[in-house]
This record gives sequence, structure tokens and C-alpha cells, in this order.
Amino acid sequence: MICKYKTMPSHKKTTWFFKVIIFFLCGSFSFVSAFGQTDSVKNINQQFARYNRRVVQEKLFLHLDRTYYVVGDIAWFKVYATDGVSHKPLPMSKIAYVEVLDNDKHAVLQGKITLRNATGQGSFQLPISLVSGNYTVRAYTNWMKNFSPEFYYQSTITIINTQGNAGLKSGVDSVAHDAQFFPEGGNLVEDITSQIAFKIVDRFGKGVDAEGFVLDQQGKKVAQFKSLKFGLGRFAFTPSGANAGYTAVIKIANKQVLTRKLPAAYKEGCVMRLEEINSEQLKISVQAKGISSAEEVFLLGHVGSKVAVSANVRLMNNSGSYLLNKKELPEGISHFTLFNAQKKPLCERLYFKRPAQRLLITAQTDKPQYAPRDKVSLQLATTNLTMQGVPANMSLAVYRLDSLATATYPNINSYLWLTSDLKGAIESPDYYLTSTGTEADEALDNLMLTHGWSRFRWEDVLTNQAVPFENPPELNGHFVRGRVTHSATGAAALDITTYLTAPGRYIRLYNSKSKSNGQIQFELKDFYGSQELVVQTDTQRDSTYHFELFSPFSAKYASPIPAQYRLSERFRTDITQRHLAAQVQNAYYKKYSTLYRVPALDSVPFYGKPSETYKLDDYTRFKVLEEVMREYVPGVQVRIRKDGFHFMVHDDPNRTVFYDNPMVLLDGVPVFNINKIMAMDPLKIQRLDVVTSRYFHGPLVYNGLVSYSTYKGDLDGFQLDPRALVQEYEGLQLQREFYAPRYETQQEKQSRRPDFRQLLYWNPEVVSAGSGNQTLSFYTSDQPGRYQVVIQGLAANGLAGSASFTFEVKGSL
Repeated sequence: MICKYKTMPSHKKTTWFFKVIIFFLCGSFSFVSAFGQTDSVKNINQQFARYNRRVVQEKLFLHLDRTYYVVGDIAWFKVYATDGVSHKPLPMSKIAYVEVLDNDKHAVLQGKITLRNATGQGSFQLPISLVSGNYTVRAYTNWMKNFSPEFYYQSTITIINTQGNAGLKSGVDSVAHDAQFFPEGGNLVEDITSQIAFKIVDRFGKGVDAEGFVLDQQGKKVAQFKSLKFGLGRFAFTPSGANAGYTAVIKIANKQVLTRKLPAAYKEGCVMRLEEINSEQLKISVQAKGISSAEEVFLLGHVGSKVAVSANVRLMNNSGSYLLNKKELPEGISHFTLFNAQKKPLCERLYFKRPAQRLLITAQTDKPQYAPRDKVSLQLATTNLTMQGVPANMSLAVYRLDSLATATYPNINSYLWLTSDLKGAIESPDYYLTSTGTEADEALDNLMLTHGWSRFRWEDVLTNQAVPFENPPELNGHFVRGRVTHSATGAAALDITTYLTAPGRYIRLYNSKSKSNGQIQFELKDFYGSQELVVQTDTQRDSTYHFELFSPFSAKYASPIPAQYRLSERFRTDITQRHLAAQVQNAYYKKYSTLYRVPALDSVPFYGKPSETYKLDDYTRFKVLEEVMREYVPGVQVRIRKDGFHFMVHDDPNRTVFYDNPMVLLDGVPVFNINKIMAMDPLKIQRLDVVTSRYFHGPLVYNGLVSYSTYKGDLDGFQLDPRALVQEYEGLQLQREFYAPRYETQQEKQSRRPDFRQLLYWNPEVVSAGSGNQTLSFYTSDQPGRYQVVIQGLAANGLAGSASFTFEVKGSL
């Protein structure tokens, strides 16, 4: 098990320094040990509770339609957002960020996905510029950027460029292995017996069978070991103070031999041990060296934000233990952390209790075998394990299996319960949740010993001051963030009012005042597709500033997931067939790949219903805008002063006139120089809105508002101030429509247009009522073969589940 706390404090001069408090995770949430709670115990409890009140844990899961693609394919996905503890849908963040990264962690595709009711959907068209290889798909929210990227959703897909070098190799790649050793609790202490877990994998992260032994400094064999499953195992070991170090000799199944140094043993410290006494009880033992026999220790146990009982246990003869009832432990990963009196964490141990319930998805097709262009009827239902109906939100994919595509896929249930809370890649995570028996239990505990991790730093939890979070959750819309600096010096500019807008038919204006670091932030509404953003200050007052906008995508990266990419000649036939299928689909169905669902946008301007509206085509047209304003717009008085034109808007509620200029907009873009707007050709203006009262816009107050709109919403040649930042910006991703032909008539079945679809069906919006069966239908293509059906689902109560099965398509047209 990995432990971040590698150093042990010295106890030679002050043994009282090692007064440690033990907090046990037992079932009852109010248990206190016979020794009573100390102030330190209460303090840690309070700090942990306070931290969890401030910190909401989010988890994202991505259901990708497949894991193997060729360039030109469309990769479809659905995003599930859940509470990190209960796994219930969490409708907090409204935006998810999804990226496809290459091996150098460069983003080759990026998308901002709208989340509604804790779900979202999106797609990526895979460009032909991509090279063949494995790619990492990751997903996160703005709030999740405050924490380690190890907790972003992350999975691996393979993309083959069939139009270039697919990466076919005739030889066998060289083999490399890695071996790691993890003392239980984190550290070895001289003359104290510890359990040492180990993990032996190949260069693709796959566990390998291995056995070996441990040699002391004199070459004497002092322990031996053998892997149990997935390259994981454990053995008992007692390091001696007489030896400076130990070496493990590992024999791989292919007769390759590895040697690795074991972690060094400390002369003084504590060792934790967790073991199952029987089917109902766990025993946690603590052994210490270099501590007086009358000391106390404190062990904090929690599952997510759920904390159980705290108990002080006095060490007798440098050892102590406590029995836990497994039935009373919360489901999921229990974290046990050992602290000293200074609240410094020393050791950590994980234990996993399998969840008793999951979402059971039963699905089947009306036939096991179909002909090309045949109708497939699929029935599905969602229940719990006692067969009671459970309403659920699901996504469904049907794709063709060949030598390239595999039948394995990430499972939402094992991801939420296991993978999302552990660091590093986990081989076959579903095994640990569905398998039972002695071997499965031991394999599960080996996983806990070798994949320790915490979603927070104890330094942040136990501090007396709240740790600020740089990235707030996007509760309503997408945050566009940037910085204002002085043009001459590059120093951050404080308290500078900035305006952001995207010229268009939908009038949206946002403002922000820069912070001490020059940072500005705008919360955008209904911002879809690629648009031009304009950022500026009031150039009549502030004209010496520089603007930049930040990328909203995370610049932090998790450890890469090792994945195999090795194509031999035996894949050539299927690669050729994939290439042909892609070319046929591109030739006959390309127009369907650019169908998008237009979101329902609010066409009302940000200022609501104006006091006055003028459609200039309803009036006699003048060639000068000054005449238009003077003749048709009584709510705005035009005045000429020494520096040129000024507008004075009527303040109708107070029956007076504003003497300062109002906010003037052209297609939503502020125009602070009235002379420039008055020089515009009025024939280019379609509409004019006027607000004849003070308008409160965030922290700002406008003395009325005058808004001009051109016919196309594109400024129609109006030249913006050169000091403004004009930048192309990709907004929220538009939802692409999934298209699949239907063969409902004999004429449609006999159509000569070829249909070589690999993906028969994708539906990210399957909702079951929880009672009775739901029926879906789609049609097979011209390609015979075996097809995989994969369904992922999540219920409102947090139950998650997956289902998969196959059917055959035989014959040809």
C-alpha cells in the first residue's frame, strides 16, 4: 500500500512526543473507547467535519460507445456526474471538460459538454491527422481542478490511421517488467513483523504471474513469495537491525529474473496490521518501537466524508489492538490513518467492503440471430438485486466485434466504487466486486495494499485556516477567465472593469473587475460553438491595459495508464475492412455526420424588455444616424460638446435626464466612443433598443442603455477599438445527432446504397421507469458478424450497473 508519509520522527530525547491518538472506523458513529476522547481527538474530528462541509466530492464517469476506432469515425460518449460518496447523481456543475490526449499528454481533441440533471453527451470526429496508437480520454469539472488529476475520469482508447501507417509489426516487441513492494501501513520497522504486498506488471501495466524470494545482505534466503492474481501478492517479513538492506529476486513466468531492493526499515516507529479474524470481525493491530509502554495512539478511519467512532487505545508493551465488526462498516473503501500527538499522519491502510446492492440491468433482443438490414427489437428493465423496479438513466451502444475490438469495457459500478478512489491502473476492476470466495477476498485486500490513495491532503484538513479553492464550481454557466495587465510593465492591474461579449443576434454582455493578481472571470450563458469574443475596458477612461484569456482545460495530468498497442499481421484483414467501411460511410453518409441539435436559446437580450424598440425599416430611412436619433428616438437626446457627440437618456422613473453617456452597444459590443457609432451608416442597422432608466448590471450601474443591432449580428464592418482583445473561442459543444438508416419497407431494404456501419446504434438518453420492460429498435447493417450490446446506467438512489451481451448477423444481401 502506498503511503505518502515516509519519514518517522525521532523519539530518543522525548518519548512523550509520540503521544498518538487512535480513531477507529467502527459501525456506530458515536462510539468512544474506554479511555475516553482527548482534546486532540475532538480537534481532529472537528477539523475533518469542517473540511467535509466545505468540500463536495464530484466524480465523473464516461460511457464511450467503443474503445477502438479508425480515423474518420465519430467517438460518442455520455457523461455521468455523481456525488463522490453516495454516487447519487450530482447536478452541481453544469460543464464537463472532455479531452483526448496523445502519449505526450498533448490534447488532440477537446470539448466543453453541457450537463443537465447531472448528465451530458458529446462526440468527437476523429481527424485523419491522428497517428495510430493509444490515446487517453479524460473528463473533469472546473471544481475537480482543485484536486489531484488522479481523480479525473481517465480511460484508454485505440485509434488506427488506416490511411497511413497503422503500426503493423511482424516481430515480437521486447518485454519489460516492473516490480514494486509496499509495506503494510507504509513503513518497515526493524524487528517488527510486517506484511509486504507486491505488484509485478509488464510494460503495458498487465499483471504477470511471478514468484521469488528475499535475500539478506549476506545472501541468505529470509522469505519467499508468489503472486496470487493479476501480479499481486503478499508475504510476511521481519527486517533485522543487523542488515543494512534486503533484495528481492523475482522469477517471471517466461523465466526472466528481476532483482529489486526492498524499502528500507526504520529503527523506530509504528507498524499497522489489519486482518480478518473471522467472517464478521476485523482486527487492527499497532506495534511500536522506541515508544514508552504507556503511550496512546489514534487511528482515524473514514469512508469518503463519513467518519465513524473515535477511540483512544493505550499501548501495552508497545502493542495494542482493536476488533471491528465488518457488518457495521460503511460500504466502499475505508481509510485508516495513524496520527501522532502533533496530528502528523504516519501510516495508512485501506480496507474495502463490497457494496451489497447494484443496479441490475436485464436486456435481450427478440432473436439471437439476424439478417442484414433486419430490425432488432431490444427489451430492457432495471431493478435492484431483489428484482424490485428501479428507475434509471442509461446509455446504450451496439458495435461490431472483430479482432481489433474487444468485448471488455469500463464498468460504471466498479469505477464509482473502486477505480475512482484508487491511484493508478487497476486490471479487471469488475472482478473485485463480482467475485466471491477466499481467493477473491485475498486478491481484493492485495489491491488495497498496493493502491493506497486519499482524495485530500491531511495538511489541508488539519490546518486552522480554510484553504482557498482556485476553481469554483460552474453552477450556472461556463466561466471564461483571464488576466488584465499594464501594457507597459506587464504587472497585474487591480480593480479594472472589463467587458466581454460575443457579437451576434443574441445580445449578451458580461463584466468583471480584476482582482489583485489581475484575474478576471465571466460566467457565460448559452455560449455554444465557436465564436469571437471581444474583451475591453472603457477606452475613454482606461486605455493602457493588455488582456489575455486562459484555457479552461486543466494543465495538470495524472500518471499515464499503460496500455498495449501492438498490431501484428493477423490484424491486417480487419484493418483493411475497417478502412473500406470508413470510406463507404464517408462517401454515402457524410452529410449525416454534421447534423446538430440546435439548443433552445433565450433570444431576450440580457437587459430584458427594453423601454423603447425601433425597427428602422418601419421608418423613413435617413443617411445619417444623427438624424435617425433626433427624429425617431425621443428617449435619447443627442448633444454635441467639445469632444463630439454625447447621448443623454431620459430617466423615466425619476422624470429627469441622465447627463452622462449611457451604455451603448452594437451587436452586444460596448462602444464607448459615441463619435464612432454616430459615423456608422444607419442603413446597416436593423433594430434599436433603448432602456430609459438606470440599469444595474452586476456591480455596475449604467445611465440608461442604447443597443443597436445589425442585420446579421456581425458588426457589419464596424472597426473595434484596436486596444480590445478579439479572440476566437470554442464554446459549449453542440450535440451531434446520431444517424442510422432504417429499413422499414422492402424498397428500403433493397436499396443499392451500401451500409457498412460498425456502430449500429448509440442512444445516450435511455430512461427506464423502473416498472415493466422498455423496448428499443434499430436495424443491422450489411456487415455480418458478432455484435456487442453495452448498457451503462445510474439510478437516482446511487445504484449503478452495466450489462452486455452479443447477437449474430449472418448472410448477405
